[in-house]
This record gives sequence, C-alpha cells and structure tokens, in this order.
Amino acid sequence: MKNSPKLLLTTLLILAAPVTFAANHDAGHASQSKEAHTGDARPYTAKSPKLNRAQLDALLAKPEQLTIIDVRRPDEVSAIGGFPVYLSIQLNALEQSLAFIPKDRTIVTVSNHAGRAGKAADLLAEKGFHVAGAVGSQNYEEEGGVITKIAPVAPKATDHKKKL
Repeated sequence: MKNSPKLLLTTLLILAAPVTFAANHDAGHASQSKEAHTGDARPYTAKSPKLNRAQLDALLAKPEQLTIIDVRRPDEVSAIGGFPVYLSIQLNALEQSLAFIPKDRTIVTVSNHAGRAGKAADLLAEKGFHVAGAVGSQNYEEEGGVITKIAPVAPKATDHKKKL
C-alpha cells in the first residue's frame, strides 16, 4: 500500500475538497469482525470514545478541521454507504499508512459498529494523532443520521472494446 495512487488521491480529496458531510457507512470484515455477517455488534472495548450521532454531527459542522478514516473494506463501503469525503485505510494497513494521515486535523475513525474503528482510533492516538473517537456508521444511521450510499460506476461499452 506504499504510495498507493488510490490512497494518495483519496488523501488529496480530503485535503482539497469543499466538504459538506452527510452520514456514513459501515460493514464488518469477515476475518476481523463477526458484525459483517451477523449484524451483531461486539461490545466496544477501545480506550478511545465511541461517538454518538450528536457528537459526530458537532464535529462534522467543522469539516476543515476533521479527517474521517474509514477502516472498512471498499466492498463494505459500497454495500452499506459512507461519508462523501473520507480517507480509506483498512485496519490491517493503518500503521503502514501513517505518513498519509494529516496530523493537523481531528480524526474520527469509522467502521460498522465502531469495533474496528475503536482499535484504529487507539492506534492513532498512541502514535500522537488527535483522535476525537470512533463511530459505527450503522449506529449513526440507527440514531437518525443519514449515510451516503455509493453506487459503483458501471464500465462503459467503449471501455470493454479497448481491452480487446
């Protein structure tokens, strides 16, 4: 994932985009979390606070001061939805991606029910980042928050011909 163009592009979008936030997405990773398959959330055990909708909405009101890091797989984000602007780094690649994370912003980590997000938030806090906490996008939605559904772009017919 070193110098990944996708990660770099997402990082640039976070830093440069005019940011208006809706609510987010979340789905569990089968090997990392039971929540993806069962919908059952495990108890939150992280040291970093688990944010509720009101707390996250207060942070979203100042998007220029915020970086959202979604630690879910891309297929989880597309299946469940997410925030319009976020940095996508899966939990298992987070430590190797620290150089891409802005140190001058408050960080909120996201997963389905905040389990993986809590682990990510704790790791980032240990590394000296200013972490507000973790949020579960499905919890946020259950509390009345609106998450953005992201539909994959279908390939154009001309794209198929170029490959032949």
